[in-house]
This record gives sequence, C-alpha cells and structure tokens, in this order.
Amino acid sequence: MIDQSYNDYFILLSALLLIIGVLTTKFSSRLGVPALILFILVGMLTGSDGLGFIHFDNPQMAQLIGIFALIIILFEGGLQTKWSTVKSVTKPALSLATLGVILTTVIVALAAKLILGVSWLEGFLFGAIVGSTDAAAVFAVLKGQNIRARLGATLEAESGSNDPMAMFLTISFIQLILIDNPSYLLLVGSFFWQMGIGLVIGLLLGRLATFAINQINLDSSGLYPVFALAFALLTYSLTDIVQASGLLAVYVAALVIGNSDLTYRQSIFRFNEGFAWIAQILMFTILGLLVFPSQLITFDVIVKGLLLSVILVLVARPIAVFLSTIKMGYDLKERVFLSWAGLRGAVPIVLATFPMLAGLENSQLFFNVVFFVVLISALVQGSTIATFAEKLGLVGPKKIEPPHSLELVSIGKANAEILEFEVSEETNITNKPLAAIDFPNDVLINAIIRSNELITPYGETEIKVGDILYILVSRESKEELKKMLKQN
Repeated sequence: MIDQSYNDYFILLSALLLIIGVLTTKFSSRLGVPALILFILVGMLTGSDGLGFIHFDNPQMAQLIGIFALIIILFEGGLQTKWSTVKSVTKPALSLATLGVILTTVIVALAAKLILGVSWLEGFLFGAIVGSTDAAAVFAVLKGQNIRARLGATLEAESGSNDPMAMFLTISFIQLILIDNPSYLLLVGSFFWQMGIGLVIGLLLGRLATFAINQINLDSSGLYPVFALAFALLTYSLTDIVQASGLLAVYVAALVIGNSDLTYRQSIFRFNEGFAWIAQILMFTILGLLVFPSQLITFDVIVKGLLLSVILVLVARPIAVFLSTIKMGYDLKERVFLSWAGLRGAVPIVLATFPMLAGLENSQLFFNVVFFVVLISALVQGSTIATFAEKLGLVGPKKIEPPHSLELVSIGKANAEILEFEVSEETNITNKPLAAIDFPNDVLINAIIRSNELITPYGETEIKVGDILYILVSRESKEELKKMLKQN
C-alpha cells in the first residue's frame, strides 16, 4: 500500500511538473524571460529548500538525465538546421567552437584563480566548465526570432559543435588534477581522436539512418519518429563506447538526416520538436532540484558569481569572438552581437557535476558559482537578445509560420505518403490546369492552399505561384514525381 501511494504521488508530481513546464513556455515570451530560467525556478521551488515536495541530491543521476536530454536537444536542433545556411558559416562556427572555447577558458581561468582563490589547474577547470555556449539555451531563445539568418546559423552551429571541446577540456583538467604524472601528449591525441572519430561516426550513422528510414515499411507512421530517435541514441552510445565525442556525432548525424530526402519528414520533425521540449523541461527542472538555494544565495557565491559573470560576458566572450572571427566577413556590429549572444545553459551545469563525482575539494563551490553564472547569463543575455539585435539593426524579415496544417492518418501499410510542395515561378506546372499536367502514376493532388485558404482541386483548377500542394503519392512514384516538379 505504501509503494502504491508512492507511485501515485510520483506520477501526479510528474504530471504537474509537465503541465507547469508547458504553461511556462507560453508565458516566458510574454514575460521576456527565457523558458529555461522558469524551468530551473520550478525545480528550485519544488526542491528540498523550497516547498519540499522532492528531495533530490544525486549528481550522478542529474548528469545522466542531462546528457540524455542534450542528445535529444542536439538531435532536434540538427534536424531543423538547413545545411544550405550552415555551410556558409562552417569556418567561423568551428573556429568559435574550438579556438573560441579555448580563449574563453584561459581568460576565465585567470579570473577564477584570483576570485575563487583556487589553484591554477582548478582555475582552468572552472574556465573549461563555462567555456562553451549551450545548444539548449541557444536553440530555445533563437527559435522564432527574426535575427539575420547568417548570425542565427553561426550561433546554432557553434552551440551544436562546441560542447565536445568543453567536455574534453573539463575531463582533461580533472585528470590533470587527480593524476600525479599525466601524459600531455596522450591528451592531445585524445582530442583529435574524439573530434575526428565523432565526425566520421556521425556522418556514417546519419546516412545509415536515412537509408533505413526510407527503406523500411512500418505499419504506422508514428513509428518513424521513434525509429529516427533510436538512431540518435545509438549514435551517441556507439561513439562514446570508442571514447570519441558522442555529442558531436549526434549533431552531425542529425544534420545529415535533416537535410536528406526523408520519408514522413514532418512527422519525424514534429515528434522530435515536442520530445526536445520535454527533455528541456526535465533537464532544467532536475538541475534546479540539484541546487540548494540556501547554498546558492549567499554573499560569497553572489559576489564571486557576479564578478565571474561580468568577466565572462564582457571580457572573455568578446575577446574570443573577435579573435576567432578575424577576416571571416563579420562587421563590428555582428561581432558585438555574437559576443552578447553567447548563452550559457545546461551544459555548464552538467559539466559542473563532473568534479563532484570525481570528489574534488572545491566541487561544491564550483557547482554553486557555475549555477549562478548560468542564471545571470540566461536571465540577462537570453531576455535581451532580440532587443539587442534590433538595436544593432541585425534583424531580417519577420518569420511567418503558415497557419495551415495537415494531420496525416497512418498509411504505412498502403506504401504511400503525402508530400507538401510549394509552387515557385521556376516550376513547370505553374499556370497549368491539373488536367493538362502529366503526373506519374499513383499521384493524386489532395488539397491546395492558396492565400491561406483551402481549395478543392478539380481538373480545371490552375496551379498558381505560391500554392502549397498536398500530393498523395506511392513510394514507387515518389522519385519520378520529385524530378518532374523540379524541372524548369
């Protein structure tokens, strides 16, 4: 009876946390505060030092949940990233993800040595922990914003690829602290192994996942998103087993999958978008539970945290950005914006659990200060990114989401799917009636959206520029249809 009551209590609490988390995303934009801050506050409020609903003091479990959530978030971010946009910023993004993280680590390490009163190696460890921007924070804050595409792509590509560098540096400095005679040459070799093998495995499994998704014929369309997500977890685990960078591999695999011709593309994207939100809610709430406000809100932590936040945001990040993007086509305003938009989030907090599990002397101090730095970064930078971009004149055309949608029934057994196609001036079916278009066999125009209105297609219906066609097509005729639509 006691066990059953505990189970009921746990399920009820989980439901309430998810409901609060979802509602939080609704009100965060109105309040001008990033949702991750509110998720963290929910965790702190329901924890031992808050209302006392949940007692959670398990860094190992928090680390496991954090890494699992990061896999989901990076996978979803990679799926949504267009390679046509990212390829133009590959060089600066990789420079920021490597050289930028190293420069940030060094500058913050100097400050941490003086402010925290720790050893040099411990100072560098602290710098490594806060050295990378956070994919979860960046993806969440930039989603729906009309910041220039090139700047948004740079920030997303940087945040998606710099976690491996920060994790490598963090683990390396912990080893240097614990081991009496470490091998520096071995550490350098380990870095190239992690990055190189992570990249290769990501590319290979991304292509394998795309092939498998397109070739397999499942009974339900709802299984395709689960199948794709399984490949994300497989990619991370296999890469981590060979001691390479699993997070980098997941992001690369997602880029490959998301930019490929994919069966049930929208179903896969929508499922992973929703699951990524659940992962964010869970991760930030758990991290909020892990911190004890009575230890965080002290004069010592606040003063040291504020000083390190100022140095990180106003000194280390700008220097790293300006040096990492020399002669890469960014003007002064764009560099200033990139400096301000370097959000810290879940990754530094997750990395701060590594010293705790290693039993380092100042691990609790590091965790509390890192947590405070993340709060300041998310609250101050995250809530002002859109305004800052607007003041600098770095906003592009307003992003408009189409108001129409099409919910599909499972047609996996029928070996068919529905494609969405937007008609452009170059399309050879423009201004032609449907009856005059020589479509391949097993093709049916189900619906046309024109000026946000639904049009029922007939043989005499002419196709206009801007029309969105929903086309039912068999798997056998899919490629032939796509080639026809692409003809000029």
